Amino acid sequence: MGTRQPRTTPGRPAGPAGTVPLRVTVAVPTYRRPASLGALLPALAGQAAAVGGAEVEVLVVDNDPAGSAAGTVAGAAPSARYVHEPRPGISAARNRALDESAGSDLLVFIDDDELPGPGWLPTLVEAWRGWDCAAVTGPVRSEFPGPVDPWITGSGTFERTRRPTGTLLRGGATNNLLLDLARVRALGLRFDERLGLTGGEDTLFTHSLAHLGAEIRWCDEAEVLEPVPAERLTRQWVRRRVFRSGSSWARAEVQLTRGAAARWRLRAVLCARAGAKALPAALLLLAAAARGDTAGRGRAAATLAGYAGLAVGTAGYVYGEYARTPDPAPAAAGAHPHVPTGEPRRATV
Repeated sequence: MGTRQPRTTPGRPAGPAGTVPLRVTVAVPTYRRPASLGALLPALAGQAAAVGGAEVEVLVVDNDPAGSAAGTVAGAAPSARYVHEPRPGISAARNRALDESAGSDLLVFIDDDELPGPGWLPTLVEAWRGWDCAAVTGPVRSEFPGPVDPWITGSGTFERTRRPTGTLLRGGATNNLLLDLARVRALGLRFDERLGLTGGEDTLFTHSLAHLGAEIRWCDEAEVLEPVPAERLTRQWVRRRVFRSGSSWARAEVQLTRGAAARWRLRAVLCARAGAKALPAALLLLAAAARGDTAGRGRAAATLAGYAGLAVGTAGYVYGEYARTPDPAPAAAGAHPHVPTGEPRRATV
């Protein structure tokens, strides 16, 4: 990778040869995870200090209407900037991060239940400097608290795909994502707030980037770690996650396809694909059950759930994975209504 010169920005103090330091915002949307947030913030402070030629700010966007993360931020990272976004939904929190980064060149997202790997942030920034692309994303490696049910490991849900560094992508997730804000602003992209309580807002956002001709590249060395809590290590959680992922992907692709006829063709193709994959998966599930292969059952069950999600996603339906129990206090002005936990939501596609 080559070396990219820092951008010049009117009104900002110039450095050597008329350049100015790169401005980077590392955003952590959070919702009622004080322990993991308290572990993440000191690690981010160390990462920020290691980025050369840049001014790095850590921004915490608290999506809890009660503002419960304020004390955690004050105690764990006094230098971090805290903002409160009471409107419910991860999309509202991510859009607030975009708004709060108005003076930055780059916006980097990491989840509040993750930890950066060694050299994560400097590696992301240097990759962007070399490629000069719209976005850079990297791997998320799961870490488990103990032995895991073979059904769950067999499902492959926690085995993320690794790619050669520099690979061009059609989309990505925001749990490890760098955005070039000049390109994002030029394209007028925001996170769809209809998807705030279902998830998939990152799928739609990054697929939109790619559909509009922007480059998203993979950096395999920029790794983050995800300690997996015990409550996610259940078969029900895995089935729901895989179902939601399939529906989010299909919904994004249909929504971004131009023309009613083209959208209906894509729906037909995706539903046919789902049907063609479902029968072999069902047979594999029966065969694995007959021979007592727990891992094989998990793999087949996850395949069935994923393609079921793909099929319903073509109609705009998705499982409400992040739905919340309504708070007793009245919602803030302009807030989106809560959705009962587990209720499917429909977005216009």
